[in-house]
Amino acid sequence: MVTIKEIAKRCNVSIATVSNIINGKPNVGRETREKVLKTIEELNYTPNYIAKNLKTRRSKTIGVVVEDITAFCAPDIVDGITKCCEEKGYHILLTNLRLYRKFGESYYENEKFFPMIQKEIKELIAKQVDGIVYVTTHERVLKCFPKELNVPAVMAYGYTRSPKYPSIVVDDRKGAAEVIRYLFSMGHRRIGIVSGPVRSLHTRERLLGVQDIFTEQGIPFEKKCVVEGDWRRGSGYRGTDSLLEQKVTAIFCMSDIMAGGVYDRLGELGLIPGKDISVAGFDDRELSTYYKPPLTTTALPLFEIGYTACEHAIRKIEGSDCGEVPEELLEIARSCSLTVRDSVKDIRIQ
Repeated sequence: MVTIKEIAKRCNVSIATVSNIINGKPNVGRETREKVLKTIEELNYTPNYIAKNLKTRRSKTIGVVVEDITAFCAPDIVDGITKCCEEKGYHILLTNLRLYRKFGESYYENEKFFPMIQKEIKELIAKQVDGIVYVTTHERVLKCFPKELNVPAVMAYGYTRSPKYPSIVVDDRKGAAEVIRYLFSMGHRRIGIVSGPVRSLHTRERLLGVQDIFTEQGIPFEKKCVVEGDWRRGSGYRGTDSLLEQKVTAIFCMSDIMAGGVYDRLGELGLIPGKDISVAGFDDRELSTYYKPPLTTTALPLFEIGYTACEHAIRKIEGSDCGEVPEELLEIARSCSLTVRDSVKDIRIQ
């Protein structure tokens, strides 16, 4: 194996100079830097990260624990973490718990898998990761981090409710408010809602966002215009008739999947979304572009959540601080972005 000493000898420079160039430090002349880098390439030199880690006492590695990598939100969050690590010079050690595959949706409200999480975190620490990012697949409160953790940890897409561990989440309330505000701007006042399950934090926050805009507009919010869904297509289908009975001109679904069910039922009734009745969704799933017409919806900031979570972990690592987090950084909500397509009709001109 080629060593720094051999590179230094061939280039007729000091070992310290070669080390500085490898580590990207300044104060090295351009010609010397180019000569050393060319020699490194010619000799196919590979840095000894183990020796380097022993010296710095850091592995430059982030341990990432994902509840289930097959969940729709997980890939973009992990992509954000990966991007941040690339930019900051860190590596990723990924653990996929496969909770949805093993337990289905029952794990959302089940604490029995917490020991599994804590076991995986301990194993990552044994592998000398410098920090942990835990990625949930459904926002909820999770007190699953060990009480005494000697590395920084951050939760992405979930709440820790802990003064030690920041939470990076979706601003569901603002995202839903933007959809309803847009529907109001297009003349709609009778708006039906297909919500998620009432126990879901996503549902609660999105309903608050809906109510915010009704209050802002000075229009009473009628609970009879809300039907409870379960995030599946069938619940959107089943809720459509009851909303149409309320004479709504627009239906806001809290997921694009449920909006697909609304489309299905409207089609059976001979009604055209975007023409006879407006429909909007939430999530900006890829399938929303395939609906006819394409669905107006709002995109979750999944990439940004992953990037921000990783960024906070690295900031704590490089500050060598595992103490309490400033209150303003404990819960950081990332904004959604509205995507307007052809499923909402402008009824102001009628």
